[in-house]
Amino acid sequence: MPPLPPQDFAAWGMALGINAVLIALAHRAPLLTPAGWVHAGILGTVLWGSLGWRGWLAVVAYLALGSLVTRLGFRRKQAAGLAEARGGRRGPENVWGSALVGAGLALIACRAPMGWQPALLVAFAASFAAKLADTCGSEIGKRWGRHTVLITSLRPVPPGTEGAVSLEGTAASLAGGALMALVMVALGLITGVHAWLLVTVVALVATLAESVIGATLQQRLPWLSNELVNGLQTLLAALLALAVAPRL
Repeated sequence: MPPLPPQDFAAWGMALGINAVLIALAHRAPLLTPAGWVHAGILGTVLWGSLGWRGWLAVVAYLALGSLVTRLGFRRKQAAGLAEARGGRRGPENVWGSALVGAGLALIACRAPMGWQPALLVAFAASFAAKLADTCGSEIGKRWGRHTVLITSLRPVPPGTEGAVSLEGTAASLAGGALMALVMVALGLITGVHAWLLVTVVALVATLAESVIGATLQQRLPWLSNELVNGLQTLLAALLALAVAPRL
């Protein structure tokens, strides 16, 4: 893994300037709401300032892949009332629900001793792999899942039900987590087959755990929003990765 960028005022100033220019150029793309773009710029500054262009590009790849999956079969999902609101555009709550844990890990990693950085970066990778796994499983499952059941009871339920799973959606979750882990390997943030496999498996486990939360706690606690559940999922993925990574 290449060394993390120096932590000084100039590096963070450059990160802020680069992200301001990029957001100004990209803000018309139908990926985020106007407020979502502002918060994405803040997130991008944190990532570039902490991990350099590799960390920033990893999350851009996550955003692009997640948005692409959301658009698959969008008209069909919209007609069935299963499509994401705002035409699939993400707002600030979606940005931080997906990335708050990863941003925190990036800030910790760039200040941690060198010996701790590989495990922290595996946890960083796992948090975003879990979120892409969740997006792929949810969007593919809602559109192409043939037999949707509640994960806690295996009782048939309509697509889009909190805690619902299908074979097609679960396979898509596995593929999404594996793809995001591969992006992290390609960018040099994690290295080796074992790290890739760990991130992939952890992403799937955290996604299934999120379905359990959706089927149980989210049904009973009105304040437990989708964004909070997303944050819990990414935190679980990061903690599981941290628990196993030192043993690789």
